Amino acid sequence: MGDVLVVGGGQSGLAAAWAVQAAGGVPVVLEAGERPVGSWGSYYDSLTLFSPARFSSLPGLGFGGDPDRYPRRDEVVDYLARYAEWLDVDVRTGHRVVKVGGGSGGFEVVLEDGRRLAAPVVIAANGGFGRPYRPALPGLERFAGSIVHAAQYRNPQGYAGQRVVVVGAGNSAVQIAHELAGVASVSLASRAPVRFVPQRPWGRDVHWWWRVTGVDAVPVGRWLPAHFSTPVLDAGVYRAALEVGRPDRRPMFTDLDGTTVTWSDGRREQVDAIVLATGYRPDFGYLEPLGALDAEGRPRHREGLSTTHPGLGFVGLEWQRTLASATLRGVGRDARFVVSRLRRR
Repeated sequence: MGDVLVVGGGQSGLAAAWAVQAAGGVPVVLEAGERPVGSWGSYYDSLTLFSPARFSSLPGLGFGGDPDRYPRRDEVVDYLARYAEWLDVDVRTGHRVVKVGGGSGGFEVVLEDGRRLAAPVVIAANGGFGRPYRPALPGLERFAGSIVHAAQYRNPQGYAGQRVVVVGAGNSAVQIAHELAGVASVSLASRAPVRFVPQRPWGRDVHWWWRVTGVDAVPVGRWLPAHFSTPVLDAGVYRAALEVGRPDRRPMFTDLDGTTVTWSDGRREQVDAIVLATGYRPDFGYLEPLGALDAEGRPRHREGLSTTHPGLGFVGLEWQRTLASATLRGVGRDARFVVSRLRRR
């Protein structure tokens, strides 16, 4: 397959490197950080995977330990570092890509320090979670209290005794709100109610059911809607906490002013802090000069293959091909697919 430059050294980049190597190519992984672990090291301290260890590994190397446990953030970081060593490919940390342009016979990749690399194939594998998304909420710019995105939140330290609003209805929002409710008065604000899915229906983890029924591998658009919102996986703990109001769940507020929040029923109260668990967006600014993005900065692709440049692929995008595309359990399957198609091209 020849030389392939892989941008990003987290789970997506490592899976892409494995697929390139398996196809007979020579991957060079360019990771901006100091370790090949992607964004995992910067997530909040208590982050816990919602898939068991047996379903949370990259191709070729199991997670290890009790296969039915739910690994914590630091376990994932250690696993990815171990995987990079096991993979034994050229992983270059501290190599931040700032631009990809067309070159003779392929692409020219420009690094932050000005160095340039060339290759016939580039795989953008820094995933779909590079930019914390901060929605235009009413009055957010006037709020005088503390505002942090989940990307900056670490632990409840510093929130004791405060009035906190967590914005969001996904897994991270519920997990953070539940954790903060142990030390603060917390409301979970969202436009739609939280949707729960049992973590272990009929005695088996839901990921086991998704695998044996094939749900994890169903292509987006086949019968799975393209904008399906992932429900909160719960063993009963989070639902029970919401039912007793720790945290409570409320419709989205209608205004913020100073430290005052106005709720949808007209009630007003003082709030100390807001945590935005509102998701992320892809960070592919380095592809803008190439013309590979749409007007909103999203990759122009079909199932991870660029529709503008034959030698460009993507790995790790949310909903790239399936429900599991942006997860440890699914990114390897997508990487194999993308590399096989790039090889044909």
